[in-house]
Amino acid sequence: MNNIASAPVSPSANTFDSGSTLTHASAKAALAAGLARIGSGATAVDCAALTQFDSSALAVLLAWQRAATARGTPLAIVNLPAGLSSLAQAYGVDSLLPVRH
Repeated sequence: MNNIASAPVSPSANTFDSGSTLTHASAKAALAAGLARIGSGATAVDCAALTQFDSSALAVLLAWQRAATARGTPLAIVNLPAGLSSLAQAYGVDSLLPVRH
């Protein structure tokens, strides 16, 4: 299953930016920042700037998704990089990430 949109999706007003790096070294801070944004009502994360990532990025995205779902609103993921989508497929978690096309 390919969850990647062919063209970048324009983020909405309730969207926060993932940042350009989401690796093991930055995961804790990114997680906290995203949880704060979700707590303030964010409903989407824009990953267009994300150029450096590892499997920690998947863990953070899934944690953000769980937090949003707990608030009653799923978190849309927009502009997920192809490499991160491939990593999600390799780990078998791509169906858990609601990528907006």
